Amino acid sequence: MAFESLTEKLQNVFKSLRGKGRLTEADVKTALKEVKIALLEADVNFRVVKNFVSAVQERAVGQDVMNGLNPGQMVIKIVNEELVSLMGSETTELKLLPGNEITIIMMVGLQGAGKTTTAAKLAGKLKAKGRQPLLAACDVYRPAAIRQLQINGEKQGVEVFTMGENHSPVDIARAAVEHAASHNQNVVLLDTAGRLHIDEDMMDELVRIRNAVPVTQTILVVDAMTGQDAVNAASSFNEKVGIDGVILTKLDGDTRGGAALSIRQVTGKPILYIGMGEKLSDLEQFYPDRMASRILGMGDVMSLIEKVQAQVDEEQAREMEQKLRKASFNLNDYLDQMQQMKKMGGIGEIMKMLPGMGLNMKAKDMPDMDVTEKQMARTEAIIRSMTPKERENPDIINASRRIRIARGAGVDQAEVGRLLKQFEQGRKMMKQLPGMMGGRGKRGRFKLPFGL
Repeated sequence: MAFESLTEKLQNVFKSLRGKGRLTEADVKTALKEVKIALLEADVNFRVVKNFVSAVQERAVGQDVMNGLNPGQMVIKIVNEELVSLMGSETTELKLLPGNEITIIMMVGLQGAGKTTTAAKLAGKLKAKGRQPLLAACDVYRPAAIRQLQINGEKQGVEVFTMGENHSPVDIARAAVEHAASHNQNVVLLDTAGRLHIDEDMMDELVRIRNAVPVTQTILVVDAMTGQDAVNAASSFNEKVGIDGVILTKLDGDTRGGAALSIRQVTGKPILYIGMGEKLSDLEQFYPDRMASRILGMGDVMSLIEKVQAQVDEEQAREMEQKLRKASFNLNDYLDQMQQMKKMGGIGEIMKMLPGMGLNMKAKDMPDMDVTEKQMARTEAIIRSMTPKERENPDIINASRRIRIARGAGVDQAEVGRLLKQFEQGRKMMKQLPGMMGGRGKRGRFKLPFGL
């Protein structure tokens, strides 16, 4: 998980600070020495670490902290603010031209960074915002690159422009822009070829493409798991081609996070998006303040709210609330609730975004988490083994039906019985809640929980 190692080390440092009534200058220096080690072990650029620690120390060793009622928390606040500054302070939006003007985005990067998939992810995001994107297959060298883009484009509902492997990327880029102009498409994403390492031929080709079409922004895609190699690649691309922003992929698998904490300071270019999974929906806008909160184990409520808003249909939620109030919900509704939670990453991902839980909760922190996730999967299997009529009216499920359902789900009959009993208890509880909260006159204050 992202920043797992760094978060754990920083939390240990701050735990020792919280235990002190007052902090001396020596206390601050000792704590920052541990912070420095933690950042270096997280593969953060050593110059970035040096400047970061100096900035924190300069602010922390002052009267406002030394004489504060809770100096330990003041140091944490300063570290949080400096982390935000390190990663760019403000969120940087992708530059899009207004109206029907065609925005041309050239996607560049090394092979294996996930550039082709990321291009499709970004196209899907732009489409959701009301844009008409076109994906252009300019990688004519890597086997199956064009086919991969076509498959992902189809999944996103975005057209893919291709001329096959026998044309130059420059000609393909020109033709793609002409195609977009004649088909009312206002964003063209050029999926260019990557290499196993940086070479002059690749850089020259990118420059030729940029000179052939009016590229609005050049976006570098880098693999966060490669640490300082990603930072070095960003520096080389910026120097030789010129980049406007960075997308970090595979951040969900990067336990250190050095690239995310170094790129802005080393290159001067902002991180625009982060890839947090393999699904085409797993691309998040990068917010420095939210990322700093995650790193310090302070949760990320805003991202959780946005995730809920993106996955939960408001009309459906209102209907569900009415069903809960009237205790008229059935097992189809129960299944819908589980599906919505799965779309948001499951219970584990939701818990990690809550304050106090931390981004990188482990099995030892929540020993029942894995059990809960597995139980949800078994519950889903049981419900899917029922007929539509049984889901709508669980009361008709008798002994013979239980046997059939259990066989279909691959579970014991007792599990089917437990689910039905829990479901019935839930309905009874919902019937009682409005009265317990003060009756009809006070319903305005009654808030139903998410899920069942």
